[in-house]
Amino acid sequence: MLSTKSPILFLSSFLLFLGCLIGSVQALPQQRNSGNNRNAGGTRVGAGATGNQAARISQATDGSTILDATANVNGVNLRFKVSGPASQFTTRANVPGGNQQPGTQGQLGINVLLHGDGGQSFFDFPNQAVQGNLMGVVILAPSENLLWGQRTGPPQGLTRDDGAADAQAVNDFIQQVLPQVVAFDSSNVFFTGVSGGSLLLSGFFMPAHLASFPGTGVLLMCGALEPQVDVVNASAFIGNSRIHFQSTKDELVSLQAALPASILAYESLAVEAGLNNNQIGQLQTVDNTPNGGHCEFDEQGFVSGIQLIADNFANIMQGGDGQVDGINAQTVLTPVVGNEDLVFA
Repeated sequence: MLSTKSPILFLSSFLLFLGCLIGSVQALPQQRNSGNNRNAGGTRVGAGATGNQAARISQATDGSTILDATANVNGVNLRFKVSGPASQFTTRANVPGGNQQPGTQGQLGINVLLHGDGGQSFFDFPNQAVQGNLMGVVILAPSENLLWGQRTGPPQGLTRDDGAADAQAVNDFIQQVLPQVVAFDSSNVFFTGVSGGSLLLSGFFMPAHLASFPGTGVLLMCGALEPQVDVVNASAFIGNSRIHFQSTKDELVSLQAALPASILAYESLAVEAGLNNNQIGQLQTVDNTPNGGHCEFDEQGFVSGIQLIADNFANIMQGGDGQVDGINAQTVLTPVVGNEDLVFA
């Protein structure tokens, strides 16, 4: 479904400025033809690809500017896309109209999406439109099979041996690399996970790094794990961060036990922090109303289902009523308290 190969030019200014942190910046290779791809994405590029390549610039569905590039972080190449107003990109990014100084705080926050196994949502970029004052960011897993938390070899189910390293790379990318590319409000950084990306976020990133991004939130679509590493400074985020678990009735069997375990684990962290049931229910919510398969939230398909939830991010995560046109429920914001044991088909 995804092809490879495309010649592109080298972006030397990134390399000179970021030194060892950013090893290369690369462009999106030739476009792929997909009816489900709302942005003309690109052919698949193996993480870690190098070469004389330049960043690719395109237009998002809302008219925003998309920069598609690659940065070397902690010894691995992370290909990423950033979508936002052209004026918010830094002078280092070489985006026409970008006039911000590197490291400048911006007025818009960001919503960082981690794709599922295989990388589909990276190429589709479902969060590319600015929504709720959040610019879209998506990162491609540094894995030969595009699996978050597993850099080599075929999928191993819910086992993610490289989860801690990938979570660290995502954290360092956001805190060290991204400010050199685009001006954003570092106190307003939200996260979205899709399937395997949700496993990485809930199992590794949230426990180890969410304390660095308090007062925001994480939307976990079609997957979740209980913490697989030690939880660091839970008191800094558990009482002020939104967490929403979104699944379906016909979820993958392998996730039907993992999801409730993750819900209970994060609820327990809130209880230990002294939150009462009402406070927990305001922050942590869950829904699996749709009668669809894995990620089929619209009961139609994988890509369209993910896009439905992405289009309703602000309504779910930023103070909305949680009503999603296409899901047969008054709201998807069901408090987790008393609803930990999801009922599957």
